[in-house]
Amino acid sequence: MSSQCSGGCDHIHTKAAHAPIDNHTCHCSVCKAVTGQDTTHVVFFRHGDLEVDNEAGLKRQPFNAKNPDGPLELCTCGECGAPIMLDDRQSRIRVIVPNLMGYGDQIEPAPYHAFYDPASGEAKPSDGRPVYEALRPDFVWPEPS
Repeated sequence: MSSQCSGGCDHIHTKAAHAPIDNHTCHCSVCKAVTGQDTTHVVFFRHGDLEVDNEAGLKRQPFNAKNPDGPLELCTCGECGAPIMLDDRQSRIRVIVPNLMGYGDQIEPAPYHAFYDPASGEAKPSDGRPVYEALRPDFVWPEPS
């Protein structure tokens, strides 16, 4: 990733001046339900490293409908409905899905697969990247900002 990338929509802009702390291809059922994609490229930034220029314009809803009090909120533009980011109520991370949130190919491809569940019946990814049943083993959640 370049030292700075940006996304959002015509009404709300996000900008990251620092590299992400995690970058993976997600296989979880929540991402599948929310995005409609079989797998989702997901990128975590430290909460304070992803700036939003119009937070008042965000519409917030639970990311996981089965866990509405969970830490992540899906933030969409209150004017056009475009997905902008996932925001962590605990202020640890902000999350971008590059192909849905205006980032395109500004962020490097995911180096690993996360949340692969062998019980899902789906074939285990065989593209040579590591496959984990959770986040990569060395991932450490940042302290709230």
